[in-house]
Amino acid sequence: MQAALDRQFMQQAIEQAHLAAIAGEVPVGAVLVRDGQVISKAFNQPITNHDPSAHAEMLALRQAALTEQNYRLPGTTLYVTLEPCAMCAGAMLHARVDRIVFGAPDPKTGAAGSVVDLFAMKQINHQTSIEGGIMGDECGQLLKNFFKERR
Repeated sequence: MQAALDRQFMQQAIEQAHLAAIAGEVPVGAVLVRDGQVISKAFNQPITNHDPSAHAEMLALRQAALTEQNYRLPGTTLYVTLEPCAMCAGAMLHARVDRIVFGAPDPKTGAAGSVVDLFAMKQINHQTSIEGGIMGDECGQLLKNFFKERR
């Protein structure tokens, strides 16, 4: 059951990533879910917004925090097409996101195991579970196609 839900919500994150690509942004999408309901979704917009922090995950967290009127988002799962970077991982930990599900690993800046693993640090007062590789091939292919067209 959980695997089917993970695929369903990752598909929505992939749809967000497609929107990023259409906008000329690196195709990364994120969907934040609580109790089986989407509470926010976003795609990368650092170029559009002239904001280095406008990653899909950050925008989804900001939108949800505003909607919920709370900077903490317990009981949530964040689906993201690319392994989070250190900035996004830190924000997820501060927001108290319970679970992160990502698609493709990021061998250059991944902070959920590829380069560093901020989520494995027991010194951090909030523990978030991580699951990578959900629809990873499809998520990775989006990125490969995007950068291939740019070169």
